[in-house]
Amino acid sequence: MRARSHAVLAASVVLALAAGPLAAPAFAAPPAPASRSADQRGPAEEALRAAIAGLPNQYATAALVRVGTPGGDWHGSAGVRDLASGRPAHPDARFRAGSITKVVTAATVLRLAAQDEIDLDAPVQGYLPDLFTPDFEQPISVRHLLNHTSGIKPGDGLGDNFAELYAHRYETLTPQQVAASAMAKGPEDFVPGTRQQYLNINYTILGLLIEKVTGRSYASEARRLVLRPAGMHHTYFPGTDPRVRGSHNRGYRVVERPDGTTGPVDVIEWNQADRWAAGDMISTAADLERLLTKLFRGKIVPQPELEEMFTTPAGVPGADRSAGLERREIGGQVFWGKSGSRYGYSAVVAGTRDLSRTLVYSVNSTDAKSAGPKPVGDAIAAAALR
Repeated sequence: MRARSHAVLAASVVLALAAGPLAAPAFAAPPAPASRSADQRGPAEEALRAAIAGLPNQYATAALVRVGTPGGDWHGSAGVRDLASGRPAHPDARFRAGSITKVVTAATVLRLAAQDEIDLDAPVQGYLPDLFTPDFEQPISVRHLLNHTSGIKPGDGLGDNFAELYAHRYETLTPQQVAASAMAKGPEDFVPGTRQQYLNINYTILGLLIEKVTGRSYASEARRLVLRPAGMHHTYFPGTDPRVRGSHNRGYRVVERPDGTTGPVDVIEWNQADRWAAGDMISTAADLERLLTKLFRGKIVPQPELEEMFTTPAGVPGADRSAGLERREIGGQVFWGKSGSRYGYSAVVAGTRDLSRTLVYSVNSTDAKSAGPKPVGDAIAAAALR
């Protein structure tokens, strides 16, 4: 069943988008939903429709949702394809998946580990001796990179805020340049394995590791080892291409204009080369659902390597991230998943390990990279992960 909100006048949308502060969704515990009896195991269709009703509004211009339960599945879309035309959102649109890319990168590394091409306990310095300076005396294992306990400092970007980044959106910053800038900042912030700090640089280096051990590009190995086995035929890595190819719903960011008013800026075209193995993937909701189900069923990463994706580092205070995933307990159930955001787009993929309940959504958020409340994403999660 599909739920779609129809077009509204673009002028009304602009006024709504200027109404107030906005929020960025993430994979986190949603507000507690209304209770339902134990035998009602299907999707909460009414609540899901309500979660995405009224789009576009001040928080988002479109949303795509896929929910799986023992009692059936629910697919919904709402909002508009673009503000100029007001056409209904494309229900099978491609979107920027952001850091959900890390799930694919982790799975690629674990596949290579299963094939004895990578040793998870080996120091990454031994694989990439030309990257690390002699100052990095503490061994940093591949596993430290996978679960964000490496302590490596973040790499540089093309700006420190939206205005700066937007001005450079067509420029290319290579992963090699990002990694080199991190190395130039010196040794680790903490002893590897003692703290967990979520940073893109860990997965940028994993992308370099994949290329070093295979002699092939990151994109080709990720396609071979993960995308094809998962049946993700509409997912790709754009490289330096700033466009989103194929059917898509345009992304927007609300900004303050020089005259003090606010309004949406189209951010669909953006060179994401610096995100690379940490966050440049373009996908669809159906493809991400395939990734989730095939991965959790052991169809992509075999045992025992798959356990790395469901194991947080022992002895690390507050650690809730594993290899590519994040652990959350919601309503007495443990969910494993990953969120991702780029300007104009916020996405989540999550499920119980037994796949008794799954959620994939993409929200064309007008403030996707900001912290704070996340009304559309929270409402979707509250209805789906009950």
